[in-house]
Amino acid sequence: MTVRRDQRTTYVASAKSNKVAKDAIIGGGTAEIAARMGILEKIAEIELEMARTQRNKATEKSFAALKSRLAMLRTQLLEANSSSGAAGEGFNVKKTGDARIALIGFPSVGKSTLLSTLTETKSAVAAYEFTTLTCIPGVLKLNGASVQLLDLPGIIEGAANGVGRGREVCAVAKSCDLVMVVLDATQEGQKNHKSILEQELRTVGLRLNEEPPQIAFRKKATGGVMFTSTVPLTRLGDDPKDTVFRVLKEYKIHNAEVLFREDCDVDQLIDVIEGNRHYVKCIYVYNKIDQVSIELVDELARRPHTVCIACHSKLNLDGLLHAAWRYLGLVRVYTRKRGEKPDLDEPVVLTQARGGLTIKNACAQIHKDLANNFKFAMVWGASVRFSPQRCGLEHVLHDEDVLQIVIKTAKEEKKDKDYGARAQAHWEKLKAKKKPLKT
Repeated sequence: MTVRRDQRTTYVASAKSNKVAKDAIIGGGTAEIAARMGILEKIAEIELEMARTQRNKATEKSFAALKSRLAMLRTQLLEANSSSGAAGEGFNVKKTGDARIALIGFPSVGKSTLLSTLTETKSAVAAYEFTTLTCIPGVLKLNGASVQLLDLPGIIEGAANGVGRGREVCAVAKSCDLVMVVLDATQEGQKNHKSILEQELRTVGLRLNEEPPQIAFRKKATGGVMFTSTVPLTRLGDDPKDTVFRVLKEYKIHNAEVLFREDCDVDQLIDVIEGNRHYVKCIYVYNKIDQVSIELVDELARRPHTVCIACHSKLNLDGLLHAAWRYLGLVRVYTRKRGEKPDLDEPVVLTQARGGLTIKNACAQIHKDLANNFKFAMVWGASVRFSPQRCGLEHVLHDEDVLQIVIKTAKEEKKDKDYGARAQAHWEKLKAKKKPLKT
């Protein structure tokens, strides 16, 4: 049976990283170490079997089953590491600001220099590797919004399996709205750092610049597996239904409803079944472009989701900030009181990832009870056909809209159906706060 050279090289390299991970596991007891090493050995065996098997239509269903086993083993490995405490002390950084950006990359690529250049926070910078040993937060003022920028320690190959502090770095990346993968432009032709980092982040469940697959999946108690599709499926082999049944069988799921709304592959189906994937926007930042040729800079800049900069020379930092603003998708809404000018100093910042962009989400940020007393809103800006326009809670706001909220009067509030229940709940809350009288 023939074996593709590039495919075999990929899985052999992955097996080497698993071996490195075994050598790096030193936390926990003997039983925990043995269990993790056993999972790593099973992962290596499946990857080797996939490398030996030729990929064609006849083996498509076997590949689907192998991918399902591989995903389950990797999930078990991550759960074993987190439950046994092998990851060590984590990065306990409070989430602040309107958005969060993580700087991820190999050691000595310029992450700390970038943090110090863009923010007022000074991170240790030196000519040796692993200068940063913990998470250092900084505050970036971006078009009136406050963005938290995190300088994370450098990670290396095998980070997803516990080498260095890789699992902690990946865990922080899951909580961010944007990931900046910082790369060294001078090493682009020598080392494949971009592909290594993408593989490490994908192993821990991060999906960079991908949208959640349009697959509806729901487990049932009885009734068997109900499979339907609204589009032709061309990426699941000759018999998509049998492929889906094989994947569910590997997960020991015998009663479920599966609905495909788009043409997806086996990996996307596994992601939906696992249910622990994080879809994050990503920008690939190539640093030190002032040390390479203009031809290489031109080639790197044409790659998708890529920005080329030079921290020391401060080249194209404005372009990086502009790209970060676009990828974050922040929407600034300026509030206005009746008869006064809009407050342009402190906007209400909304994001699609954190709630939504409707007037209801803006009310929730201003005050928790504002939506209950909401009557209507007057909106000026690009989101309305004419200014001002009277809008309801579900109106979607655009960047730099002006919002004026009108609340109900006390007489109008009493006409609400749930007024009695809200008044009683308010009274009970006040009563609980009162201190009992001393006898």
